[in-house]
Amino acid sequence: METHALQFKKKRDPERFEQARQEIKGLIQQANAGEIELAYVDEAGFAAQPPNRSAWTKSGESHAVTAKRTQRLNVIGALLSSGGLLLAKLWKSVNGLWFFGFLMALIERIKKPVVVILDNASIHTAKKLKPYWELLEEKGMRFYFLPPYSPELNRIEILWRKMKYQWLPFKSFTPAELEQAIEEISAGFGSKYQLTFC
Repeated sequence: METHALQFKKKRDPERFEQARQEIKGLIQQANAGEIELAYVDEAGFAAQPPNRSAWTKSGESHAVTAKRTQRLNVIGALLSSGGLLLAKLWKSVNGLWFFGFLMALIERIKKPVVVILDNASIHTAKKLKPYWELLEEKGMRFYFLPPYSPELNRIEILWRKMKYQWLPFKSFTPAELEQAIEEISAGFGSKYQLTFC
């Protein structure tokens, strides 16, 4: 996210970004008052092989690393204002129906109105899924779509960054090990693995 922050800032509408920031601040106040549950929702992919990173080498020499292509573990997540974390893992691409199923599981666990903060990815906005979103709205779920190029307004982006670059060990995983590592983070979230927001 930080690498592309300047690129995002150049492309986004600053007035719409500020408006969204203020509106989310109001939603956070409602959540703190217990009126709603705020759910920051997004998807992320995790590779069994660690990403190639920069390294130091002697002047004039090349540092070569073999890049291995592996299947990605896709994770749908909801970071909740009450401090909880709900994750679903898939060894396949996330489509609109998988996403809808995740949101159904989310709303079944929460006994108050839920406001979901999410970006405008096609699986979140596909017109053919409109009846599914209407069903979720009937069950008490509302959607807050972020303006384009505003990932820092979705707190779950911080979670993905922490998981990929701090909490997961920098090593190669078998598929089962990667699933287990993600599960351990989920189980330890709030105690061993913590996020703080200003």
